[in-house]
Amino acid sequence: MNNTLKKNSVCAVIPFYNEAGTIAEVIERTLNFVDCVIAVNDGSTDGSADLIRNIKRLVLISNATNRGKGLALNRGFSESIKANFRITVTLDADLQHEPELILKLIEGIENFDIIIGNRLGNLKTMPLHRIASNKLTSFLLSIKTGQRLIDTQSGFRAYRTKILNDILPSSPGFEAESEILINASRKDYKIGFVRVPTIYGLEKSKMKSFQAICGFIKILMR
Repeated sequence: MNNTLKKNSVCAVIPFYNEAGTIAEVIERTLNFVDCVIAVNDGSTDGSADLIRNIKRLVLISNATNRGKGLALNRGFSESIKANFRITVTLDADLQHEPELILKLIEGIENFDIIIGNRLGNLKTMPLHRIASNKLTSFLLSIKTGQRLIDTQSGFRAYRTKILNDILPSSPGFEAESEILINASRKDYKIGFVRVPTIYGLEKSKMKSFQAICGFIKILMR
């Protein structure tokens, strides 16, 4: 990675697993708003990584096997910390997050340490089980952290890179994003939210409900 990147630069960390249909488009659109994309291939078996190898300003990290979103995020965050980016953005690889709204996250982080894209302003396209799950986890995490947290399941976020070492999750799966918020609250970091659209298509979620619930309960009880 180019170590001469400006200290006020922005990178995006995009973990992905079997997203051949969308990964290249997500990265290309994201690169319009950031200096570099760190894509973490979490053991894909559908050739996703081969589709993006030659994209400029891309750092590709690959896990030999599928290890979970939390571990993929950690690998991306470590690379961002090493390269001294000022802001680290995270987004999903399945087009549920609009890369064009990255600027909105960056704007918001001027007054916070973490900014989360809140999709709960318009719930018409969000499946009912997702609404229930999100509202419950957000409620429980608000009690746990003492901060009012909204849409804690959103992976569309911006972080001040300098705080990442303090909040890295130990959880391997999707519950890692909840653990990050708990870690941040314990360090008194400020968490803010900006409204973003709710986008759900025909994509199949990679989240395994029972595993995710167990992981969430585990981090909530710590």
